[in-house]
Amino acid sequence: MTASEEHSGFRTLDVQVPHPWDGFPQEAAVNGMPESFTHSMHTKAAGAFMPWSAAPVPRLSHGLQTLGEYQGSGFTERKYIVRRGDGQVIQLSRLLYVVVSSIDGVRDAEAISHRVSGRYGAEVTTENVVHLVERKLTPLGITVPFGDLPEEPSAPRSDLLLALRGHKVIFHEAQVARIAAALSWLHRPLVVALTLAGTAAMDIWLFGVHGAITPVLQVLEQPLWMLILFALTVASLVFHEFGHASACRYSGGVPGKIGCGIFLIWPSMYTDVTDVYRIGKTGRLRTGLGGVYFNIIFMLALTAGYLLTGQSFFLAAVYLTHFEVLEQLVPAVRLDGYYILGDLAGVPDLYGKVKPILLSMLPGRRRAAAGAADLKRSARIIVTVWVLTMVPLLLAEAAYALWNLPRLLATALRSLSAQCLGTYSAFTAGQWAAGLVGVIGTLMLLCPMAGGAYLAGRLAARLYRAAMRATEGKPAKRLVLAAAVAAGCAILGTAWVQGLAPKPLPESAPVTPVLQPGVPTTRAPHPTPTGSPAGHPAGTTPEKRVTRRNSTSSPRTVPSHSAAAPPAPSATAPAPHSGTPAASTAEAGPTPSTPAGSTPTTPSPRPSESRTTSASPSPPPSESVTASPSPSATAPSGPSPS
Repeated sequence: MTASEEHSGFRTLDVQVPHPWDGFPQEAAVNGMPESFTHSMHTKAAGAFMPWSAAPVPRLSHGLQTLGEYQGSGFTERKYIVRRGDGQVIQLSRLLYVVVSSIDGVRDAEAISHRVSGRYGAEVTTENVVHLVERKLTPLGITVPFGDLPEEPSAPRSDLLLALRGHKVIFHEAQVARIAAALSWLHRPLVVALTLAGTAAMDIWLFGVHGAITPVLQVLEQPLWMLILFALTVASLVFHEFGHASACRYSGGVPGKIGCGIFLIWPSMYTDVTDVYRIGKTGRLRTGLGGVYFNIIFMLALTAGYLLTGQSFFLAAVYLTHFEVLEQLVPAVRLDGYYILGDLAGVPDLYGKVKPILLSMLPGRRRAAAGAADLKRSARIIVTVWVLTMVPLLLAEAAYALWNLPRLLATALRSLSAQCLGTYSAFTAGQWAAGLVGVIGTLMLLCPMAGGAYLAGRLAARLYRAAMRATEGKPAKRLVLAAAVAAGCAILGTAWVQGLAPKPLPESAPVTPVLQPGVPTTRAPHPTPTGSPAGHPAGTTPEKRVTRRNSTSSPRTVPSHSAAAPPAPSATAPAPHSGTPAASTAEAGPTPSTPAGSTPTTPSPRPSESRTTSASPSPPPSESVTASPSPSATAPSGPSPS
């Protein structure tokens, strides 16, 4: 799962969208007054033509809010923002904002023109007001057609490819306001300084003294601890969101609701902090960093929990939360790092500037790159560096995923099948903790598969529509483009069929049997003579071994050596197991490692050298492969992939 802040979307006459601060609206940047005005107007009032002598009365759409000037903007001209009732945020020029702020549902167009002229500092006629309302504001859903009653706007919303989907509210505005007010003191400078100092001391102790990997490996051996770790991860995400909300409140803004949805291919949480755009850049940066700051506070609380109880799952949660913080700060997609960079540049939608920036670099296309010309020099440098870094990276990642698609699908489907079978076996065996771990693992496999298919479908549809628009009225160019796409698909398909693409990962055992729950143990510990240096005290079993996790292995049956049952008589003594002394005689009796008269026992699924070897889920192919410990090892030989 991921967390982010959400800004309800910006729109610039060619739309843009919200901050997922864990979620934000879209901006429509409408540029100033047209060079000439049209002096004809129709109204829907009674479906008839309205003469200029009867000045119409403009009305705002239901729920519209004016948020004021966009503070700390990276644009050369001042920008103003409004928010529609459906949450969409729209960026306007000063003239349009003055017109909107003058509409109250009572004044007619003539009265509005006088008010706008005084506030704008230039003459604006009644015809100008009517033109702006009809041609600019109504299509954006800011005003309703003349004669209609205010209602929910039916104007188009931004439809970003990399946007949060399926919003589900968890905490409403009133609840968020109360909790954010109670937590806002954590953003005081002295508290922040003490928190950062404590974090530095915690990391030095965890990574330099105690060790961070051992607690993770210990948790992997216990299904119940893995469930607790999952619960702590979810709690960290929720606390992360209140970091954004409380920072917004501390900076003078009004935080909105907190909810969840699907971001790209993973479940994600969001906080609506759209109101932060009317406060200064410092407040926006504090709001953007508030989430990871609260993650740091959460890690300090977890460390305190470990010092009080000695339970390893607290430190395992601290270790994993470090990766959550790093993930949030990467500015590639609409997570916290993306919005922090946008706040530094003063540009709310960086992806909306990708096309203008790229066009501005082409010879002879300066005029076509007007969207980049309205940026200040400092903002343009930041955005250009981001575009030149992230666009090649995203294209390379997409190409890598496409080339490895057969490998990814085959490995994922095999892992999903093994995980489902193991989960079913765990529940039927009464191992509820292991079964719940299997359910979580199954969902974690299904989410990227379903999300990836949905994202690929939307991307293909967008590319198709863009190609149709670019080649409209140009049949020769459309034919060439179709031939190029067909050739590319043929080459890629041939590579897949001929085996030129990477093969699926080989099957192997998981890092720990907990990751393949519910499969009965099929191998007991090998007999070891008492008194041997490698032997264990009577009645004990060696610790469970940790093996590779990045692929799966099919079930296999290993002969079980029973400590209670005598071997079947035979003329030839059985061959000794590698590393185990051979029995001197073949007569019946207890094995050397079992005292005579001891009660026969069966191997337990608890941590021991007896482990499950059935199919298990494999991690993504990018994870590194660690060597499996030797059979005599009683502890993990190295760190486990996180």
